Amino acid sequence: MPSSGPELTRQSTETLAAIGAAARRRRKDLGISAVAAAEAAGISRVTLHRIEKGEPAVTMGAYLRVLVALGLAVDVKPQEEAAAPAEAHRQGWLPARIRIADYPGLKELAWQVHGPQELTPREALGIYERNWRHLDPATLSAAEHDLVDALRLALGNDPVV
Repeated sequence: MPSSGPELTRQSTETLAAIGAAARRRRKDLGISAVAAAEAAGISRVTLHRIEKGEPAVTMGAYLRVLVALGLAVDVKPQEEAAAPAEAHRQGWLPARIRIADYPGLKELAWQVHGPQELTPREALGIYERNWRHLDPATLSAAEHDLVDALRLALGNDPVV
């Protein structure tokens, strides 16, 4: 049964915030200014910034125009499918930037990182390699194990463990 009430509001707010954050990351990764992205999407710069913050008052059409302008795809599926774990060990998968907060083990190891809370894949692998002895691999999530494996496959010469 679909959610309702406060749970629906929380889920909607989180989803809009995630969409906005993804749009902002993509825009920054592409090196596109807010003005250029807004013009490409046919919206104002202020509306773009509201979308990047995940504000719910912005129309769905404006959100979609920004996603299309930035080359992002939208995949709508039942929540049961969305909650299912991603395919394990995706061959060749490597993120452009790694958000420290998304990986608890990395967050624990990267305590010295100040400023942007994102790392390049090479920086993340370096932190894992230098500090692996401080982690209990059994406590890492499947997603974090997948990240470490992907980093090692793409950038490392030897296994981390």
